[in-house]
Amino acid sequence: MANFQVQYYSSALHRKTTFLAAIPNDIRTDIPRTLNAHQKRPTKALFILHGYTGMMENWVSEELMNHYNVAVFSANAENSFYLDAEATGHQYETMLAIELVDYVRKTFGLAMRPEGTYIAGISMGGFGAVHTGLAHPDRFGKIAGLSSALIVHQIAGMRPGDMSDGVLANYAYYAGCFGDLETVETRDTNPEVLVRKLKEKGEKIPEIYLCCGSEDFLIEPNRAFHRFLTEEGVPHEYHESKGIHDGVFWAEYEPKALAWMFRDEAE
Repeated sequence: MANFQVQYYSSALHRKTTFLAAIPNDIRTDIPRTLNAHQKRPTKALFILHGYTGMMENWVSEELMNHYNVAVFSANAENSFYLDAEATGHQYETMLAIELVDYVRKTFGLAMRPEGTYIAGISMGGFGAVHTGLAHPDRFGKIAGLSSALIVHQIAGMRPGDMSDGVLANYAYYAGCFGDLETVETRDTNPEVLVRKLKEKGEKIPEIYLCCGSEDFLIEPNRAFHRFLTEEGVPHEYHESKGIHDGVFWAEYEPKALAWMFRDEAE
């Protein structure tokens, strides 16, 4: 496994930033092995998104990366919800979906087409994966959200000074990320709006995988988004099992999400 930490200047963030890259392109030749179907095709790319209070990290195991022949890229996005905020230097969606993908294409020759480019995230990163994938279906072919913070309806209508239950932060923070909270449900910050727009245009919607623990404080927003996709006739896979918002649940579903991503490739 070849591992890189790359620092580059981000025009979207108006500063230098970093990302991690892990690429399974150094397979040992001194040990006999039989290549599986994934290892016989070109390497695919997976962009993984960290959660609230987190930072860039590769939470996909080396074993899975090697097995599925997938390169993993992870960027620092602070507590941005991976959205383009109004403030200068806070264009995190642009940084991820445009700048980083373009950088990976130019530097590593990967993520050239959506069919070989996937996006996944945990918690805040789950929201980021769902939103970014739906906002840029020309770049991402599959989306996986683990315990996704799909909280648009929970923060809608918050007022200055509000600290709503179950959404962790205050009005000023959410307004800084999402913009006007009076209209947040009707703008592109809402993944439901993006789904409807893609349907209206007749454009392909990326494949979607969702999972959440039944005791997770985010379970109801995940159930609601699952119902929305079902009512809209959008094919997707949804899983719910016992668990809370923690690494134990994510460790269980990390291999399941990757198995779903690569399920169409014959072994």
